[in-house]
Amino acid sequence: MPYAQLVIGPPGSGKTTYCNGMQQFLTALGRKVAIVNLDPANDFVPYKCDINIADLITLEDAMENLKLGPNGGMMYCIEYLEKNLDWLVEECKKFPDHYFLFDFPGQVELYTHNSAVKNIVDKLQKFDFRLVAVHLVDAHYCTDPTKYISVLLLSLKTMVMLELPHINVLSKMDLIEAYGKLAFSLDFYTEVMNLEYLLDHLNQDAFGQRFAELNKALCELIEDFNLVGFYTLCIEDKASVTNLLRVIDKANGYVFGGLEDGNESIMLTAMRSGTGYQEDIFDVQEKYIDFKDYYREMGLDETIRETHPPSD
Repeated sequence: MPYAQLVIGPPGSGKTTYCNGMQQFLTALGRKVAIVNLDPANDFVPYKCDINIADLITLEDAMENLKLGPNGGMMYCIEYLEKNLDWLVEECKKFPDHYFLFDFPGQVELYTHNSAVKNIVDKLQKFDFRLVAVHLVDAHYCTDPTKYISVLLLSLKTMVMLELPHINVLSKMDLIEAYGKLAFSLDFYTEVMNLEYLLDHLNQDAFGQRFAELNKALCELIEDFNLVGFYTLCIEDKASVTNLLRVIDKANGYVFGGLEDGNESIMLTAMRSGTGYQEDIFDVQEKYIDFKDYYREMGLDETIRETHPPSD
């Protein structure tokens, strides 16, 4: 009964860095970990790659032999993997009792329009893989209302498409303010609160005002599904990785059925915590986000920030 994470997300979201960091973290816990690189464009990987799609097909070969561009070549490689999934299953059998990390490509069409990844997921489940999708998005998108809405739509579409236990993660939390300040407190973005507040920011410029009705409809669509929420991650922060792993282990069932070496400590911690996730979002906010100017402008004492977060 192999347990596995499907690490997905748009380009630049930190998937490869996540796999590298998670491999080191799980190994330190005593788990046997195997990383499967399924990104044919990933020429350099910083982690120990146990299974590599390059042994089956490469993006360069697909583009050269079929006269395809990068996007078309990527689609062909994943569809070729789908047709030859027995190769992947046989490779995975070489690593019994291992916990798998599948490093998928970042091309979003694979999770929104094309069915190849969905079919791969379904076939892996038939081979008794216990899967969870870990969908990474760059946390700095929260600083731009238009990008944040696009990330919400992408996350929602991916959840509906893959039909897996799904964990949405705001990665690179330590860099969240690199491109600007947040308009609201962090819990507004992680819990996806009332998006009507976001409409004012979406419609501030002339371009946004032209599509005011569309913006409103998109926000209502996201709220009607009421599926999207985010956890936070700084891969270099041990506490952040531990908190996220608790959620993942519950989502794919490892915490309940994987009582092998290296699981007891994380399992006991998760069971004691009840929900399995005890992240205090205001502690995360205090660690990575500077809201001093906001509180000063609002005339609030910083000591009462937890009871008066700038969420509206």
